[in-house]
Amino acid sequence: MKELRDWPWRVLILAGLVGTLVDFDGTVFYLALPAIAADFHAKVAQLTQAISVLALGSVLALPLAAMADRRGRRLTLTIVTAGFAAANVLSGLAPTLLWLAFARLVAVAFASAAVALALTLVVEAAPRRHRSLLVTALSFGAGAGAGITAVLYPLLAPHWRYLYFLGGAGILVAAAVWRWLPESRVWQEAGPAEHPVLLLLRPEWRGRLAVMALSGALTWVAFEPGGIFGALYATTYLHFPPYLVSAVLFTSAPLAIPGYLLGGWLSDRRGRRLPGVGFWTLSAGLAAVTYAGGSIAFWAGNATWVFVDGAATPVLGAWFAELFPTRARATSQAVATVAGAIGGIAGLQLLGRMEPSFGFARSLVMLCVVAVVGALLLVALPETGGKPLPD
Repeated sequence: MKELRDWPWRVLILAGLVGTLVDFDGTVFYLALPAIAADFHAKVAQLTQAISVLALGSVLALPLAAMADRRGRRLTLTIVTAGFAAANVLSGLAPTLLWLAFARLVAVAFASAAVALALTLVVEAAPRRHRSLLVTALSFGAGAGAGITAVLYPLLAPHWRYLYFLGGAGILVAAAVWRWLPESRVWQEAGPAEHPVLLLLRPEWRGRLAVMALSGALTWVAFEPGGIFGALYATTYLHFPPYLVSAVLFTSAPLAIPGYLLGGWLSDRRGRRLPGVGFWTLSAGLAAVTYAGGSIAFWAGNATWVFVDGAATPVLGAWFAELFPTRARATSQAVATVAGAIGGIAGLQLLGRMEPSFGFARSLVMLCVVAVVGALLLVALPETGGKPLPD
């Protein structure tokens, strides 16, 4: 416990605030998608195209993460936090779906880098025996962001723009990061190295990177459309009013808390590999349950999916960060995000083409089979729990 008393809590608090804003931002789009579709008179096929453009923003996170590995964590986290706050304001001003798609692209680019950096900072500052536990604490911040949106949106619906304007307050968090966040000591002590991408392509790292990227791409084939279209599915196919859609999220979201605690506790005691593969595979199966039937399946699937996904989050967060060297750690997290974005784009495009023939829900269930395969691929990665971070 002395390790925890000596730990720099400012890192966790500020990284948690960034995570809160990112999840607040992402949940706005999830809940407001029916209202956005109505405002712009957009059909499912149009939405899948627009969201595919949005998902490409994750690719732009890669040079931002490389900047963090070369120039430092504090400066880069300040820039990306301010960046997605500004993109939120642009989103609220969007006069067309195309404007909104490109504003969200910018927001996703900065937010994806922010998530990778926040996780990297926490892992590098945490004692090795408690890394997963403290990644769990970071996850609470993200969950709080989703909860705030779930409370506010029913009060403001269908005026989704107000929430994006509120997200512009992230500029204040960016100022706090610049003022109070200490630079990562692990990064400072690592010394200069070659470009992070070249470092990751060395024989000792590229196999791990390939497995992580392929797994991420396959799992997000289902998770991206399954996550983003939940509110639209409930509104259009299950005929839920906005307050009931928020009720599903509001009652399910707290279940992430015991999930986070279970995953963090188990991972610090039993390692990353077995819990990570198990929880992530189960998460893919429960995503299918969410869309497998009517209202009951949607409620039950959401609740169990949130719990298991919560358990997987600290395990995978700590595991993936521990797999790679310090001067390429943020870049490796961004590569995983980019791979997931590519898989998500593929999933959105497949959904748009499958939906006319198989129906919306059945198409999503079929995509979940791909996600199960992707989750199982993680068994090829080595165990890292309790080991020193690679230099």
